Amino acid sequence: MAYANRTDLNNAMKKVARTAAPGQTYGEATKQIEAQKAMPMGASPSDVSPAPTPGGLGAFGRPTERPDEPITAGVNFGDGMNAIQAGVNVPPRVEDPVLERLRVIYSSFPNDELADLIDSYTRDGY
Repeated sequence: MAYANRTDLNNAMKKVARTAAPGQTYGEATKQIEAQKAMPMGASPSDVSPAPTPGGLGAFGRPTERPDEPITAGVNFGDGMNAIQAGVNVPPRVEDPVLERLRVIYSSFPNDELADLIDSYTRDGY
């Protein structure tokens, strides 16, 4: 039986000898063999392509393979699609509530000391 939606399970139907890691404590090997009876191990993946070798993808200075796509495609500025359109998951920006509170206070009561505090707060990465 082949799995249409789970290609990782297609090799699971092939018989693979049940084995346990050597040198375990008493009873652990039996637990491993029992677990393999419940869900058999699949064969080793044979269709995995190896990582490209250095220079194997072509010269670094070769012409672009996407001449009609702007270099800014996938970022939130410039020409081309933005990050959401490109499928890039951008985490939502979480502003620090303390920094926001300091900025609100500064907008109502501007002074040099508070400006220095906000500047040091943002500069130090808090």
